[in-house]
Amino acid sequence: MHNIIKEDCRNIIQHLGDLVQHFEGANVLITGHQGFLGANFLMLLHTMNEEVLEQKMKITCIDNRIVDLEDLTEELMDSVRVLYGDALEKMPDESFDYIFHCAGIASPTYYRKFPLETIHVNAISYWNMLQKIDTSRLKGLLYFSTSEIYGDPDAAHIPTQEDYRGNVSCTGPRACYDESKRLGETISVSFAEQHGIPVKIVRPFNVYGPLMRLGDKRVIPDFVKFAYEEQAIRMYSDGSPTRAFCYTSDAIEGFTRALLIGKPGRSYNIGNDTQETSMLELAEMVSDNVGGVKVTTAESEDKDYLTDNPQRRLPNLERAREELGYSPKVNVDEGLKRIINWYQDTYQLKSLVHER
Repeated sequence: MHNIIKEDCRNIIQHLGDLVQHFEGANVLITGHQGFLGANFLMLLHTMNEEVLEQKMKITCIDNRIVDLEDLTEELMDSVRVLYGDALEKMPDESFDYIFHCAGIASPTYYRKFPLETIHVNAISYWNMLQKIDTSRLKGLLYFSTSEIYGDPDAAHIPTQEDYRGNVSCTGPRACYDESKRLGETISVSFAEQHGIPVKIVRPFNVYGPLMRLGDKRVIPDFVKFAYEEQAIRMYSDGSPTRAFCYTSDAIEGFTRALLIGKPGRSYNIGNDTQETSMLELAEMVSDNVGGVKVTTAESEDKDYLTDNPQRRLPNLERAREELGYSPKVNVDEGLKRIINWYQDTYQLKSLVHER
């Protein structure tokens, strides 16, 4: 395990405090364990088992590997049970204490490539899974929604609270993701109310960090990839759209708090509300960290690249602070240094700092 990931896991465990004891001897399932968030949860739970818990968790991982990217969790496979295939079909006939339902396609490039599969995993397969699972000992199931369900909020709803109903296209190129996540939330609330399933809903806001692959196609890995491969960062916009980026250790802590102490059927924004960063500012920060490469603008070959793309995205975290005790700690500059360090080591990227 990379030192930065170890440090992040230990920081999360420290900040969770006594909540970690909920996992003593627990039976835990992670769906989509090869994805960005699923892999981070696997690293965290593995660290808990190795360094904290007296009674180790039993960890089961399921992934259908629909997006063909390198496996970054291979080093841990001997310590967990791994099942490959559809989560519904491969679901073991047993009851779990906690389920991290991370299965899904979150990168815009990939969910627009697989729109029907995206709808299926976010809503249809999820519905079927909730009907099938044995809930006799289930204490919490975490459903990953998204800040995308808000669409492109007007200025009056930024920062955006959980009760904002959204400004979302149901037919645009992002609709397969946005609308299926909205339906997934409806399914979660209905199963919580009618069947008592302890589903907790989180809405991540632009989470980034180690284990987000360089080929992920989201903005931070794209900027880093451009910088190292082309010695220039290409922006496919005028640089004005803003995001509030949240580093993984903050996000994973918030998600885990929601799973353990969140209210069933309730949604929680999880992100960083302290720093709104424009795409131009982000590009310049990546450039400074990588080695001062130039920042340019270009038109994407993907005609739908900017269609329905929100101009601003900033969470209101009052609910998460009050109900979960959540508070983000890592600023964007520190987080970028950590992810770029991880990229350099993982992908053997040669530092550009001394070449300029």
